[in-house]
Amino acid sequence: MTSFYPRGGIAITDSSTVHWHPSAAYLYVLHLDGPALAWEYLRRNPEYRLAWQHHQHRPQHEAQRWGLRLLEDPARDARDAHPDWFPDPSSVVQVYPDADPTADALLFQLWRIPGRKQLMHDGKRLVLTTQLVDRMLRMAISPALEDGMAYAYAVRAGCQLRERWRAIEAELAALDPATVERTALATGRPGRTSILHMHTLQALDGTLAGASQRGVAEALYGITAVAERWYEDGDLRAQVRRLIRRGQTLMDRGYQRLL
Repeated sequence: MTSFYPRGGIAITDSSTVHWHPSAAYLYVLHLDGPALAWEYLRRNPEYRLAWQHHQHRPQHEAQRWGLRLLEDPARDARDAHPDWFPDPSSVVQVYPDADPTADALLFQLWRIPGRKQLMHDGKRLVLTTQLVDRMLRMAISPALEDGMAYAYAVRAGCQLRERWRAIEAELAALDPATVERTALATGRPGRTSILHMHTLQALDGTLAGASQRGVAEALYGITAVAERWYEDGDLRAQVRRLIRRGQTLMDRGYQRLL
């Protein structure tokens, strides 16, 4: 688990004591979707971490400042956290009872849904997160829906209807166990964007831990490469600067674009 030691946004410990150096610790980032990546950046925000520390003494609407319904523990990474975003990201599937089901309507069976499931109640509804091979399925289940009832999916109307449907179409298709099995065989290599997020988060952690830009570069690219290519206005130095600047932007408010 990554550790952070912010005090006013400044590290108060030696960077060598913080376990941000091994790149292998960030491999899980390669398989995160937009909402999960958004959480990875938000949980590193020093102001958010302070808000979490004092959440018992503040009204719950403090969470909405960060785009959440409830504050989530920043010590939990995206594999264990349950951030409840407000409003729901486009990738969230809304499930309601079917008011006029047909004779062959499918019945909602929560425990027949494939994948590793996590459940959370946000005070109004049940939120289900399912890990399906290399993707996440998020469902907001209406409190009126009971196990064994016919059900229907709901997508918000508006000018972005097509984009919202595309965001959940692949996840809904993956609910078929046969599709899940085929997907497991067809899982490909992570894309360039996923690798960029992995490097960005590692660079951001190094900066939050008090490491220099050169120290961040050595962790990312190796001591030998830095010794050969690290010089004023060099491409490697510029690349590290861009990673750090990108991470800080996404940590501050830019994470909302990932939703």
